[in-house]
Amino acid sequence: MKIGVIKETKEFEKRVALSPDVVKLLKKKEFEVIIESGAGEGSYFSDQDYRDAGAEVSDLSGVFSSDVILKVNIPSLEEIAQMKQGSACISYMYAYQHPEIIEALNKKSISSFSMDAVPRISRAQKMDALSSQANLAGYKSVILGANYLGKIFPLMMTASGTITPAKVLIFGAGVAGLQAVATAKRLGAIVEVSDVRPETKEQVESLGGRFLTVEGAEAVKIEGGYAKEVSAEFLEKQQKLIQDKIKDADLVITTALVMGRKSPILVTEEMVKSMKTGSVIVDMAVESGGNCAISEKDKTVVKYGVTLVGESNLPSLLPVNASQLYATNISTLFLHLFNSFGLIPNLEEEITKGVLITHEGQLVHEFTKNILNSHPKNS
Repeated sequence: MKIGVIKETKEFEKRVALSPDVVKLLKKKEFEVIIESGAGEGSYFSDQDYRDAGAEVSDLSGVFSSDVILKVNIPSLEEIAQMKQGSACISYMYAYQHPEIIEALNKKSISSFSMDAVPRISRAQKMDALSSQANLAGYKSVILGANYLGKIFPLMMTASGTITPAKVLIFGAGVAGLQAVATAKRLGAIVEVSDVRPETKEQVESLGGRFLTVEGAEAVKIEGGYAKEVSAEFLEKQQKLIQDKIKDADLVITTALVMGRKSPILVTEEMVKSMKTGSVIVDMAVESGGNCAISEKDKTVVKYGVTLVGESNLPSLLPVNASQLYATNISTLFLHLFNSFGLIPNLEEEITKGVLITHEGQLVHEFTKNILNSHPKNS
């Protein structure tokens, strides 16, 4: 079986689906691996690195002769058009947002598997790309914030006087938020955290952060580790709680996502106006609409004296580690799904059922079906 890896074409993307080390692993299991020339350059993996690992380095047409295409980002319509009829593709899909991609995959009977749909269960942890990439993003968000902040994080006592520690306010205590807590604490900041899930309090406090409790949090519905439904009343209470906190914050990091929906607005324009001049907001949810009402995707801007960082692809700013981790995630999923003879379509197995989006010309993913059916204009 031939595995193909193409160079990512999404703007600002530096990651690649397979690292040379993982290519070696796949070669030992007797798979052929074809890498598009230059695919690893953004992650500092040369064509020769891949050749040394046993891969064939080819032009794009050679890669698309593969039985399975491995990618980081959602395949484009142009890329799907070049894939083999009846082949397979594994990548991020976010299929519920891209009905046109589903249609194109079905026209070519491509079996597609989504890295963003890996079930959050213990035996799938090594396949969980969302977590591996969010971990890096949480770290990078603090480093970016520190870079734009005009002061240091730790308490410092000098002959010239005492410097008080920076105050960091984090929205969301998922993988990214907890890594941001850990990183900010290591740098010496005072860290406070708000999350709709009360069960995250213990995790936040174990890392040295202070958890901000919101009345009514126990009524929030959680599914797969994400908030499924958050009432307007709860969001109003949450905003009231943080209005005073945000005035004193030097750095605010927002990470709140709602699966299948636009990210909730947690930081209003009025809140930004109330912040100290020189403070910083890193909006990690900007890709899905943003948690800050006035952040801008892929732009860093200053408004009301506050620096707003809207970097939508933080893992790509750490391409070496991000690609290494993603390669482990996607290869582990691949080996779960395939053997040297081809696809093993056990549609009832939990992981396979969770990640399989299209198969034999049909949309088979129930979550995606439900989302698209609830928005007829997308179907």
